[in-house]
Amino acid sequence: MEIVSETAKKRKMDYMEHALSLARLALGSSSPNPAVGAVIARDGVIIGQGYTQPPGSAHAEVVALRQAGHRAEGATMYVTLEPCCHFGRTPPCTQAIMKGCIAEVHIATLDPNPLVSGQGKAALDDAGIKTKLGEHEQEARELNEAYIKFITTGLPFVTVKFAMSLDGKIATGTGDSKWISGEESREYVHQLRGAVDAIMVGVNTVIADDPMLTVRWEGVERKGTGEEGGERKGKGGGGGERKQPIRVIVDSKARTPHTAQVFKQPGKIIVATTPAAPSVQTKKLKEAGAEVLELPPFSPDEGLVDLGELLAELGRRQITGVMVEGGGTLLGSFFEQGLVDKLIVFIAPVIIGGAEARLAVGGKGAERITDALRLSHVEVERFGDDVMICGYIGGRKDVHRNR
Repeated sequence: MEIVSETAKKRKMDYMEHALSLARLALGSSSPNPAVGAVIARDGVIIGQGYTQPPGSAHAEVVALRQAGHRAEGATMYVTLEPCCHFGRTPPCTQAIMKGCIAEVHIATLDPNPLVSGQGKAALDDAGIKTKLGEHEQEARELNEAYIKFITTGLPFVTVKFAMSLDGKIATGTGDSKWISGEESREYVHQLRGAVDAIMVGVNTVIADDPMLTVRWEGVERKGTGEEGGERKGKGGGGGERKQPIRVIVDSKARTPHTAQVFKQPGKIIVATTPAAPSVQTKKLKEAGAEVLELPPFSPDEGLVDLGELLAELGRRQITGVMVEGGGTLLGSFFEQGLVDKLIVFIAPVIIGGAEARLAVGGKGAERITDALRLSHVEVERFGDDVMICGYIGGRKDVHRNR
């Protein structure tokens, strides 16, 4: 049975581009493994395709090989990340490719994992399988930017996201913020949440907004269907229910109300506190279902949670990507401590005004414009009447330094 549609056959198929669309379906369910897509083609027809299943299940290459069956012999595979060549929870994909008698493998980018890092490609070369490297490499690296940082530094990739008015406010002087951004922007935020392992907010955001901090999977799955990416309806790649990201609340003194909406939603909740948090409060949070994680303060004077230590602990738990959603105090600390990798801002065509209205980013701020943080690789997109600006901090987006 031919998998690709008649429409796709009439145009020149970019198989690696199609593999990338498959890989995107694995975001949010494959971590801490990378999100990978694989396509097997011969005579202009896709005979097998797949994407990374949840940890412990089949990798993209194996899913595609199973679908192709005996027709894989002599065919070409397009894969978005170098096939693994080591035994982990599953056998090496290089062995499966050799056993399937694939003749040629196109690889978008090498895997920076020290256990692979060029060795997978070398194994295929040594087996007489022709390899080609570099098709859509930048797109492949961006898709797995969280995995790349995590596997090379042990730290999660940090994306800061917020919505603000034209005059830079995230709430009125009374704290009202619903809704600054439009419905299309808010729907897209659910897609962003669905692609990360954890969502993080400060305690002031919980007190002011009482958010659920969940993914509305129904809308995400509806937008994730179609010819290019296959179809997911409320299920993960392995057939299980789509999971909710871990919710992390940064709360140095355990002021989070134990009756907050966040505790009524499915999924794991971590409240990061300091020794200054009253034990009676931390007990209530534990009873509400949270894990209370006590960390040292960043400085004795301010007494706020050491965010670097928090990220290190999340990394030890194999959390590869975190989206920080506010508020201004927390974002100010992240920027001042140099912990942000990527910034996504939704700007709504509204003026809030007022000296007491709340700013998106607090903290001390830059003394001179030359000291201000500037984004690189900036992209701009419209969502209804809103404008989204996305960019990277600290140089090239494909280079992550140890902190």
